[in-house]
Amino acid sequence: MPTKIILIRHGETLWNLRKRYCGFIDASLNNKGKSQAAYLRSKLKGEKVHKVYSSDRKRAIQTAKIIFKDLEIEKIPDLREMHFGVFEGLTHREITKKYPGIYKKWLDEPFSVLIPAAEDLNSFKRRVVSVFKKIILLNHNKTIAVVCHGGTIGMFICNILKTKDFWKYMPSSGSLSIVEYKDGKSKIRLLNDVSHLS
Repeated sequence: MPTKIILIRHGETLWNLRKRYCGFIDASLNNKGKSQAAYLRSKLKGEKVHKVYSSDRKRAIQTAKIIFKDLEIEKIPDLREMHFGVFEGLTHREITKKYPGIYKKWLDEPFSVLIPAAEDLNSFKRRVVSVFKKIILLNHNKTIAVVCHGGTIGMFICNILKTKDFWKYMPSSGSLSIVEYKDGKSKIRLLNDVSHLS
């Protein structure tokens, strides 16, 4: 029996809607985000989940509590989104005005850019890979859910696929992805599924 990881990106926040870089900032779900989580609860109704992990940010915890209301949720700070430094709290438009050069490079080649005061992408990758390794080791042959952030899930998927195409694997709010581990090998079974939201 494989170890199955159900990856859930938290529901929408007002900051997502306004295209603000949220990072470590503790934004809450908006009403649409809460209903996205409720749709996910219906979709996963028949799934036997042994353990639920969540980032310690409000938007992830709220999503986890709506979907898995009868299960205990273990909060892990290392599942947080990347810290975006001077970009935190700013919209795409504001960053384009304030930091045009570095922002263009960040969008073109995120791994080769260091945003001032931010976590660099390679450190973020190490954090994400390490926390998922621990979670997988602790839950051999079980089905677990991990509720976290777009960047965290995107980076985990990029690591599995051995790619640096970070933006390509950024999942949507309220989306579902599934990764299975068997005999030390990983297989992506589902990626950025939002069929439950339509």
